[in-house]
Amino acid sequence: MNTINTLVQMTETTGGRFRLAAIAEAWSWAGLLAGMCFKYLVVHDAIGVQIMGPIHGALFIVYLVATSHAAKEYRWSTSTTAVALIAAIPPFTTWPFERWALTRGMLGKPCVPPSQNRSNSMRD
Repeated sequence: MNTINTLVQMTETTGGRFRLAAIAEAWSWAGLLAGMCFKYLVVHDAIGVQIMGPIHGALFIVYLVATSHAAKEYRWSTSTTAVALIAAIPPFTTWPFERWALTRGMLGKPCVPPSQNRSNSMRD
């Protein structure tokens, strides 16, 4: 249940939505590449690509929109925004960019599950 709460909480902020979009876009690359592997190497059937292609395409667009919103809200430099947008092109690079931006505080306050919030406040 904590995972669902964390995901819901992440959708409440621009940074959280960017993180979800970056991770989903990276995983959709995995699905698309698996579909291509099956299409060209295993069963020679395009069903995997026919399913994952549109999913990946939609998540690619979602990532671009989330990047634009995050860049505007968090006042990213032009070069940071360009790197974030270019990260959507090679497979799996949106996730490392998300981790890089998160560790540098470029996505606002980190999303902390409520259970961790309570335990931290009890220690103070």
